[in-house]
Amino acid sequence: MAVKLRPVSIQDTTPTMKPPSMLRGLLSFSSMTMVSRVLGLLRDISISHVFGANVATDAFWVAFRIPNFMRRMFAEGSFSTAFVPVFTEVKEKGTHAELKELMSRVSGTLGGVLLVVTALCVLFAPQVATVFSPGAVDEPHKFGLTVELLRLTFPFLLFVSLTALSGGALNSFHRFGLPALTPVILNLCMIAGAWWLSRHLQTPILALGWAVFAAGILQVLFQLPALRKLDLLVRPRWGWHHPQVRRIMSQMLPTLFGSSVSQINLLFDTVIASLLISGSQTWLSQADRFLELPLGVFGVALGTVILPSLSRHHVATDHEGFSKALDWGLRTTLLIAVPAMFGLMLLAQPLVATLFQNGQFRPFDTRMATLSVTALSFGVPAYAMVKVLLPAFYSRKDTRSPVHAGVAALLTNMLLNAVFLLLLYDAWAPPAVKAGALFDGLSKVPGLHLALGMASAVASYVNLLLLWRALRKADIYQRQPGWMRHLVRLGLACAAMIAVLLVGRWYWPDWTQIAVFGRVWRLAVLVGAGGATYVFILFATGFRLRELHHD
Repeated sequence: MAVKLRPVSIQDTTPTMKPPSMLRGLLSFSSMTMVSRVLGLLRDISISHVFGANVATDAFWVAFRIPNFMRRMFAEGSFSTAFVPVFTEVKEKGTHAELKELMSRVSGTLGGVLLVVTALCVLFAPQVATVFSPGAVDEPHKFGLTVELLRLTFPFLLFVSLTALSGGALNSFHRFGLPALTPVILNLCMIAGAWWLSRHLQTPILALGWAVFAAGILQVLFQLPALRKLDLLVRPRWGWHHPQVRRIMSQMLPTLFGSSVSQINLLFDTVIASLLISGSQTWLSQADRFLELPLGVFGVALGTVILPSLSRHHVATDHEGFSKALDWGLRTTLLIAVPAMFGLMLLAQPLVATLFQNGQFRPFDTRMATLSVTALSFGVPAYAMVKVLLPAFYSRKDTRSPVHAGVAALLTNMLLNAVFLLLLYDAWAPPAVKAGALFDGLSKVPGLHLALGMASAVASYVNLLLLWRALRKADIYQRQPGWMRHLVRLGLACAAMIAVLLVGRWYWPDWTQIAVFGRVWRLAVLVGAGGATYVFILFATGFRLRELHHD
């Protein structure tokens, strides 16, 4: 009698086990990301100390931001949100051979496309620099530096996208720690470039370009052993017509706007900042670094951890589990993002002065960077909540809703950029400057970059509100009990923290004229007192850690 054999699936070859706790995954991802973000902060401190805020650093941040923007948009944004659900579905329902075939085809197609894109952008670097830094065209030295740096930094897009591919595969197997630790390599390379390599080059700022190039290669190599252990290290093959690759591509295109609105806004800010006073690019980049801590460590971590879980619940048609997982993500986000917003707004000057004001970075730069931090920090809760809401749509293959919300937020940002910029220019520009040409005047008035941060923050809330409305309309999320109690605790804890920080700022008003050691211990006191107050009131009003546990 003939026996019909069925393909052996992944589930057949591994023991049945309970999916890992999302809290455990979050802590694993966050702890590794924290290491990366702390080193990222040290990286920016090193750059500020060695180079300051000037034409050269502005050129570097523009050259680095363009491939970094495309990395977040394509690799970590639309690609990850399209790849992980498809990969998880094949992992749950298919065979390991099918999973390896998918890895092979995706890596070959992604690598091939990005190789062409990278080559074109390196070849046409002057034209790319003209588009994204129009204010530097009339400054030959700055423009030349931007072009040269862009040719060094753009290959980073190719390497880091392959890194994101392997990271997405590892995340689907609940290996969150290694992908989160990988960016440490970039920060270490850039620190070494600033302190060591810059001393050996005729144009010191080029050391940062070479550091980014080397880091891209090292990041790819760093994750290969982990892929080998999962038997997913395969030879890349072209797969443009492979059905699963086509699915990923069809889901990628609509998500480009939805998953990367904040990055697109940042790129528009880069274009406008090139028209402002020298140093504006650097001050905006430093403000972005402060946002990276709560957003990268917790916002992105929550989105990364929750996406495989939501995809699993959707594949299993477990609507209740889907709703509970999303509810857990939203509550956890608010616990971190709201106090982070108030803390950054109240401690903007102490943070910038303590961490950056040294070497070539002057008190004037501190005041200018403080404006950026204060404005952008207002949007932290919205940025973080969007990171959690987007997986709720992408895990269900809904790409239309994020696109609509993203386009609306993008248009809002562009409009508000112009409105806020003109309002501040009218308020701050001296009459003699106003008498001249507008674009010439914009490059002479310090502080106008504040308008860009304000517009980005407001646009992020527009994005959040539209996503929330679409979520409620789709009826895919049912709010779990206890939300009012959760919000009351959060409000009381934040109010107490704000009171403590305001007393500290009143007692120590100016941070630009005291020695570095004095800034350090005072900042430590304020952060410690504010954080301890927040946690104490949270627990005193009934919060318990078990509320964060969710499978």
